[in-house]
Amino acid sequence: MKTLGLIVNPIAGMGGKVGLKGTDGEETLARALSLGASPESPVRAGAAISAIASHSDEIAVVAPPGQMGEEVLIASGLKPHLLPLVVGESTSSADTKTAADLMLGQGIDLLLFAGGDGTARDIVAKVQDRVVCLGIPTGVKMHSAVFAVNPTRGGELAAAHLFGAVKRTRAAEVMDIDEEALRAGHLSARLFGYMTVPYRQGHVQGLKAGSSEDERYAQESIAAGIMTRMERDVAYVIGPGTTTAEVMMAMGWDFSLVGVDLVRNGELLGTDLSEGELLELMGDGPGGIVVTPVGGQGYLFGRGNQPISAELIRRIGKDRIMVVATPGKLATLRGEPLRVDSGDPDTDRWLAGYYQVITGYRDRSVYRVSAA
Repeated sequence: MKTLGLIVNPIAGMGGKVGLKGTDGEETLARALSLGASPESPVRAGAAISAIASHSDEIAVVAPPGQMGEEVLIASGLKPHLLPLVVGESTSSADTKTAADLMLGQGIDLLLFAGGDGTARDIVAKVQDRVVCLGIPTGVKMHSAVFAVNPTRGGELAAAHLFGAVKRTRAAEVMDIDEEALRAGHLSARLFGYMTVPYRQGHVQGLKAGSSEDERYAQESIAAGIMTRMERDVAYVIGPGTTTAEVMMAMGWDFSLVGVDLVRNGELLGTDLSEGELLELMGDGPGGIVVTPVGGQGYLFGRGNQPISAELIRRIGKDRIMVVATPGKLATLRGEPLRVDSGDPDTDRWLAGYYQVITGYRDRSVYRVSAA
């Protein structure tokens, strides 16, 4: 007998059709209701459960009472064991977290939850990687890689995992954005953790990569932050990439998108430079490096920016390296560390450690760098 846990966020997705970008916070929910929003989550959760209901004799089901799971299951012909949780007319993030916490003591084989990024964020805060989870997409924001591509596929995948047809799992990112900032036209995303999810190609969505407008805004924000950190009379090596290109554009200079450039005091010293040219133009003065990892691979040095050699890195110093990346690019690493492959193993070992990654004007993430 397998045990399935179900948590439904009944208000997830209500802000979508009325243009509110989500329903985080009591004020936003009240506004959504005043604009005529109706619950979306129970219907979509029911579509997922219908794919599991035919196995009712083979599974035990655990859920919070009422609208947080019980009602959906009963409507699908399943009788759940109820968690000791009081669910009122309105639910909150705290209710989701409490339900997730209680699930850990129920010996469940899979935790199925209906909601969006905020729901995933609440659940991962409690379960971490201690139980396999899968999201039924019912929210407005679903940037995270923990959701099925649709409710039906989610139900199919849940059943396949429970009964051994799908044994593969993977660590998937839980991302969430600031809804207030989004409503104001700005994207501010954070990585909140990783869930272990069952995986079958075509059933689980990938991590949301920002649209070109979203990514461009994040890059512009990073560039503005970099310019405030640049010191006078320091020659900065600007590595290749669209994020670092924004730094050059912010200073009003041409740039080599796939090459290495050099600036000092806001003036361009050279573009698409070789290692020798960089060393010569820098002279004996202080230097710095602005570099972004290769998307999907995470290499800081040794992939596409070989002019930034081990000698140059040693000369400048590891404490003068500024690593920049949009949250979306970091998320593509799927928990893998940033890597260095400078061609000199001693330099790579010297570079290894933890670095601040600049992800916005004032935003930072701490990330581990490993020798390749």
